[in-house]
Amino acid sequence: MRTLAIDYGERRVGLALSDPTGFLASSLKVILRESDKQVAMDIAKVVEEHEVEQIVLGYPITLQGEVGKKAQHVESFSRLLGQHVSVPITLFDERLTTVSAQRVLIEADMSRKKRKTVVDAVAATILLQTYLDSKSH
Repeated sequence: MRTLAIDYGERRVGLALSDPTGFLASSLKVILRESDKQVAMDIAKVVEEHEVEQIVLGYPITLQGEVGKKAQHVESFSRLLGQHVSVPITLFDERLTTVSAQRVLIEADMSRKKRKTVVDAVAATILLQTYLDSKSH
């Protein structure tokens, strides 16, 4: 079962895809965000191309576990995306995934400019792997 993870950001949206067994996550790509509708349509194409059966959407609740403005925007985007895809969409706690992704890229000695272009896809990969691991236990 292929799962697509989405790290939704104001400017860039990172995507990661599981292998067909649903065991291993890998970075797919970053979508430059012009509008929510454009991102939803781009994701719908990815879902079709890769025969995705499920979507995991990063849910940016606060460190205190509260639903803030960003999380409310993700909820709204989830509803919009649901109009463009026919697969289930799961909101999944993404706290600290971007921080973890930055750390991994810094440890890999990647330049700041290059990190900026890939951090969202790496964050989506971390999100997806965390989700897949939680389902296997």
